[in-house]
Amino acid sequence: MHPPEALIFRVSSMAESPAPFRIQARCTTVEGHKPERPSGVDKAPRPVEHVRIGVGGFRNVTAHLIAREPGFRIQPLKIKRKGVLTLDHLFDHGDPGRAGYKQTKVRLSVDATANKATLRKGLARIRDRWPVNDHLRHPTPVTIAVPLPQRKQPVS
Repeated sequence: MHPPEALIFRVSSMAESPAPFRIQARCTTVEGHKPERPSGVDKAPRPVEHVRIGVGGFRNVTAHLIAREPGFRIQPLKIKRKGVLTLDHLFDHGDPGRAGYKQTKVRLSVDATANKATLRKGLARIRDRWPVNDHLRHPTPVTIAVPLPQRKQPVS
C-alpha cells in the first residue's frame, strides 16, 4: 500500500530488436536509439539520455515550486547536465564495479525576481526536496518479474 501523497507512474516500452525501442507514457510515445557508433542509427535519444531528460524536467518543476514559496519567479531557468557513464561492467570488460553513472554535474543558470541571498537559499533547497535526487542518492527497491510463457496442454 502506498501513502496517500504517493503518485504511481506507469511507463511501458516495446523493443523488437536491440534498437530502436518505443516508450509509452500516458498519451505520449517516444523512441530510443543507439548512437551510430558502434551499431545504431542515432535517430532519437539513447536510454541514458532519456534518464537525463527526465532528471532535468523534474529539477525544473522542483525549482519553480520552491521559488514560488518565498514568492519569487524564475524566468528563465537553464539546466545543463553532464554525466560520466562507464559501461565496462555492462559489457563484461573486467570492471568489478557497477555499470552506470559515476558522476553527475548539474549547472543551473537562473534569472529570478529575488535578491541573491534569497535565490541561493531557495535553490539550495532543491537538492533536499527534489524526489529524483533522493532516488539517485539512495537505494531504491526494484522488483523485476519475468513471467514464463504458458504452455498449452495437448488436447487428448
